[in-house]
Amino acid sequence: MSICVVGAGVVGLTTALELQREMRNATVTILADRFEQDTCSDVAAGLFRPGTSFSGPTEEITRKWISDAYNHWDEIRKTEQSARAGVCQLSGYIFSSRDPAIVRNHYIEKVLPVYRAATEQELQLCPGEWKYGSFFTTILTECRLFQPWATERFLDNGGRIVTVALNNLQELRDSKYDVIVNCTGLGAKRLCNDHKLVPIRGQVIKVRANWIKTAFYADFDTYIIPGLHGVTLGGCRNFDSYNTEVSRHDSAAIRERCEALLPSLKGAPVIRESVGLRPHRDPVRVEIELLPTSNGNLRVVHNYGHGGYGVTTAPGTAKYAVQLVREALQANSKL
Repeated sequence: MSICVVGAGVVGLTTALELQREMRNATVTILADRFEQDTCSDVAAGLFRPGTSFSGPTEEITRKWISDAYNHWDEIRKTEQSARAGVCQLSGYIFSSRDPAIVRNHYIEKVLPVYRAATEQELQLCPGEWKYGSFFTTILTECRLFQPWATERFLDNGGRIVTVALNNLQELRDSKYDVIVNCTGLGAKRLCNDHKLVPIRGQVIKVRANWIKTAFYADFDTYIIPGLHGVTLGGCRNFDSYNTEVSRHDSAAIRERCEALLPSLKGAPVIRESVGLRPHRDPVRVEIELLPTSNGNLRVVHNYGHGGYGVTTAPGTAKYAVQLVREALQANSKL
């Protein structure tokens, strides 16, 4: 049995590894034209905190994706491989001066080991008129470490990686793959002619500030997330923007907001600045499609459209996608 995963970001890699784990008799190949530091995943800070608007086909399925993903990351965190994989535990605060709903998260309050209201004393930790706050303990996945680690594991398990740029999935009709798993993120907009897929531009600054050990979120998409290789300062969400250049105006606004939240960041040296286009789709598309070609139907399982929550939810949608791969193969055997 031969299965192809198109896309080598965090969603593609976790899906490929899950296929190897669950379908040991299958040969799995990754096809992609961008890898590791050239992917959108590389820009992500990688904190497990799905947005409250994140949506799969149903509430029940969405919650399962999120709980499965957290358990997956937590299992890696508990292994001796955690440091190489870039997975660790991290606690943080979210503050707001505007609305108590901003500091709540119905998806993860019962999934994370700790998610509680901030105390009055904790609301004074950062400058500002903070009226509402929460404290939580979660997982951080540093993709600059995780993606090379996952790639190495995939190859060690007998996987193959082929560098190729596709114009559409029908190009694979003569490839002899039994199922194609489409994990192309924003690339699916062109590959699948999917008009529901929209880029949400994000920009971050990575600084050297080793004294910061706690994450902070605040109003206006402000966040400070310490990682294993620096502290990520963000951010912005530019809907339907294809601009991949670093904007000095965004950089100035990010530094101003983050330094107001944590004044000790003033003067912290910049490691790098990065831009990523989050592949937003509502709902996230994880489903089977039979694509008609001149050689008959091509069995495709889509797994894309995670927006800014690809690192967070990738293992959960990967498990679901592998179930759909099994269903697609069983349907074919009945025919």
